[in-house]
Amino acid sequence: MKSSPQSPRSSQSSPVHPLDLLAIDGLLTDEEREIRRTVRAFGERELRPHVAEWFESGSIPARELARSLGGLGVLGMHLEGYGCAGTDSVAYGLACMELEAVDSGLRSLVSVTGSLAMYAIWKYGSEEQKRHWLPGMAAGEYLGCFGLTEPDAGSDPGAMRTHAKRDGADWVLNGTKMWITNGSVADVAIVWARTEDGVRGFVVPTDAPGFSAPEIKRKLSLRASVTSELVLEDVRLPADAMLPEARGLSGPLGCLNEARFGIVFGALGAARDCLETALSYAADRTVFARPLSSYQLTQQKLADMSLELGKGMLLALHLGRLKDQGVLTPEQISVGKLNNVREAIAVARECRTILGANGITLEYPVLRHANNLESVLTYEGTSEVHALVIGKALTGEQAFR
Repeated sequence: MKSSPQSPRSSQSSPVHPLDLLAIDGLLTDEEREIRRTVRAFGERELRPHVAEWFESGSIPARELARSLGGLGVLGMHLEGYGCAGTDSVAYGLACMELEAVDSGLRSLVSVTGSLAMYAIWKYGSEEQKRHWLPGMAAGEYLGCFGLTEPDAGSDPGAMRTHAKRDGADWVLNGTKMWITNGSVADVAIVWARTEDGVRGFVVPTDAPGFSAPEIKRKLSLRASVTSELVLEDVRLPADAMLPEARGLSGPLGCLNEARFGIVFGALGAARDCLETALSYAADRTVFARPLSSYQLTQQKLADMSLELGKGMLLALHLGRLKDQGVLTPEQISVGKLNNVREAIAVARECRTILGANGITLEYPVLRHANNLESVLTYEGTSEVHALVIGKALTGEQAFR
């Protein structure tokens, strides 16, 4: 006797999470999975209930969050000593992913403090600078910011106008920095300036006379993040305020590569949150008497997005392992940043189509993520700049000028 074909409803199987398609968890160590679980639980408990309100109001309790994040151990977590956790690079990347799954602005708070400001002091600073600042920054008692970008010098930091001149034993800094995360809530700013000896970095306490950091308002992206201008008007610093081991643009660019690595993972967190939201919504939403998830066009979208999320995760993990081996190159970081942010914003936009009109509200995270990723696509190297970095590696030809 022949069996009758199963109906579409009776052939259903249990849904698989997009990252389980490629068995991603099996590529992680027990410690990495535990760190991911801890940061995810913190985000769900302490951050997600408030993030839509923070985004809508354009303000966050940055000082309070810094102390909580310091207690969690994620500030400068990939650095060794001075109160830092000293985790591997993949664990740091996974923490960035979980934070950005809540909001890119929250990951920015952590990565700017840890991978830009703290890393600059840890890598290029004197022992006295490290001991003075790093333990407090790791604990969230101090917040840091990183002053490189200027109003007329974004992708071309060599065109910076901020300068530092000797005056006796002191340095006097003048100039303006723009689009600085944490600027108006920071306790210390790492400021890069031209000197007679080339570009040098300076550790600038934000209570120094002549330093101000007006906050930038009316943003449509990264609203759950503090963004500021830095203004330096005859800011006088002692000789030992200069980072002794940073000379030329290799100093700030080295810091940017640290932060870009976090973005390679972080952007996937935003994409994953959008995709999980779309999967849940499509399963619950009934259209023409059937779940939205049962339609071929919807499944095509979900399948394509899951493929990109999985491929991006494999790329991020590969780069993380290379970083821990000490062999990761700048062009490889550019590959990760270009691909994963570009695909993440495409996922966010596609998920919005699945949610329809509901997707434009703050009841769901997808358009908030898409708006944030518009900034992530541009900062710490635009897609165009990263494409040219890769192009130079492939051809040996410099196309920047």
